[in-house]
Amino acid sequence: MAKIKKSYFCQNCGQQSPQWLGKCPSCSEWNTFVEEVVDKAAKPSFFKKDTGNNNRIAKPILIDEVADEKHSRIAFVDSELNRVLGGGLVHGSLVLFGGEPGIGKSTLMLQMALQNARARVLYVSGEESLKQIKMRADRVGAKSDNCYLLNETRLQNIFIQIQELKPHILIIDSIQTLQSDYLDSSPGSISQIRECTADLMKFAKETQTSVFIIGHITKDGTIAGPKVLEHMVDTVLQFEGDRNHIYRLLRTTKNRFGSTNELGIYEMQSGGLIPVDNPSDILITSSNEELSGVAISSTLEGVRPLLVEIQALVSTAAYGNPQRTTTGFDTKRLNMLLAVLEKRCGFKLAAKDVFLNITGGIKVNDPAVDLAVVCAVLSSNVDIPIPKGSSFAAEVGLSGEIRPVSQIDQRIYEAQKLGFEKIYISKYNKGIKPKDFDIEVVQVGKIEEVFRSLFAGN
Repeated sequence: MAKIKKSYFCQNCGQQSPQWLGKCPSCSEWNTFVEEVVDKAAKPSFFKKDTGNNNRIAKPILIDEVADEKHSRIAFVDSELNRVLGGGLVHGSLVLFGGEPGIGKSTLMLQMALQNARARVLYVSGEESLKQIKMRADRVGAKSDNCYLLNETRLQNIFIQIQELKPHILIIDSIQTLQSDYLDSSPGSISQIRECTADLMKFAKETQTSVFIIGHITKDGTIAGPKVLEHMVDTVLQFEGDRNHIYRLLRTTKNRFGSTNELGIYEMQSGGLIPVDNPSDILITSSNEELSGVAISSTLEGVRPLLVEIQALVSTAAYGNPQRTTTGFDTKRLNMLLAVLEKRCGFKLAAKDVFLNITGGIKVNDPAVDLAVVCAVLSSNVDIPIPKGSSFAAEVGLSGEIRPVSQIDQRIYEAQKLGFEKIYISKYNKGIKPKDFDIEVVQVGKIEEVFRSLFAGN
């Protein structure tokens, strides 16, 4: 009887060790090593015959001698998915698609498979039965003669069906359920996830078949499995959203064939996920009544300009320690902005509760929303509404100055497109001519100037 080979793998980064270690030497995490069986059998090639030339040595060539090839793409009906992928799905690319349970990952992938009638799609599910998938397809309402379903978790059986069907797009739901015969460890283990992903990547590159891999995420919000998984794939998509809101955000965190930090927005309805073409309209509350503590900021997600509504509430602290609570905004940055208002501008906010909310359930990391946050807080503090039709796009520095932000012209055009009458920006933004816009561009250098302009007449 052959001896079973075992090894220890870090559950955080995938580092392998012949013995148990308390601290991982790669990622410095403690108590993450787990024993797994790694008895690996000889693996044949699934995709092409052995030519007997496996020992050939690659030779270096000049970069100018490399042939230029444009990547052909598969264009989807879904405009938001095309956007985050950089204009469509590249043939032979491997895409990792992560998100929380129940957020809509399987629904979005099934919609894409059904709507793309020209390409042959194989949807492999290891978590749901074919009847469950059919029920979801009926709810979505789309139909296709080129979408095939397979309920299988054994990777070798999947490749057998692939050789017969020859799909253009392969969807794996999910990578944590797959198991290779060449490893004895259980499905979902570090070694199985890494081995199955490596086989799928080899398959995608050799056959020019595009592959979507759906992955689970951990409680920290990161994709489950070793970090090397994200390095192996060509594109990493993250599906986010608050279950209490109907909007879902699709972000690109890595893309070898397009720009990163792109954003697509969907609306969750009973008939599936509906792409939102103009997200600025849905992120701003339509109300004729002017309310204090509300400011509109022009922000950027990747190369996409958005207008978001920021709501602030400032009240006297009922207890000893004032509260600082944010939704969709960094709490530490809010504390910094409040300290600037206290130290540089003389507003007494240290003994007051401050609550901040970005409407629509989205998260904003753009520093250009700083000025809108400050104005919303000051508006709530003095209980005077900001004049309707005003928007903001500027960063606030530690000395209280209004700092410039990038791509200011796109931010101004977005506010102008939605009918805003005025936008406040930094006077240090170079190359901006207010006469070139149909919206009034107010250039300011200090918070005091903005405060006097907004509230001096009240």
